[in-house]
Amino acid sequence: MITRVRRRVGGVLVAFLLTASLQAHAAASLRNEMQLGLALRASPPCCVVDARAESERKALALDEALVYREDLRIKPTATVVVVADTDEAALAVAESIAAAHPGSPVLAVEGGIVAWQRVLARINAEPPGGRAIQFVIPKNTCEHGPALQELRTAPK
Repeated sequence: MITRVRRRVGGVLVAFLLTASLQAHAAASLRNEMQLGLALRASPPCCVVDARAESERKALALDEALVYREDLRIKPTATVVVVADTDEAALAVAESIAAAHPGSPVLAVEGGIVAWQRVLARINAEPPGGRAIQFVIPKNTCEHGPALQELRTAPK
């Protein structure tokens, strides 16, 4: 009885690990605003791929985004972000880019251009409490006396 349970648990564990490794290898995933914000706060994307229809791109342009086409050639140095009209289209484009560049993380934006703009606003927003206006660089932590340099930023 115990041997049967161990085999079953072992089989489930192996299946889970194989599924997880295949998902990690694919490196393409659909992310919501919160997940994108957290993923991109640590390291910004190397490029944003705009897979929307031409009419949508003209109506609301994405600055510095690469327009997606079948023969798009990129050399990802960091995370690639894909924005499309639908979540399914974004994920399909992300999977094709991930297949062409194994090991590079590719994130599809869930919610399209509106969600991506909110993510950008959140990433570029002032931190809670604002930015430091004055910072003193100490001369040496073991020595007493005046600071070697004092950095001041002008208020906006």
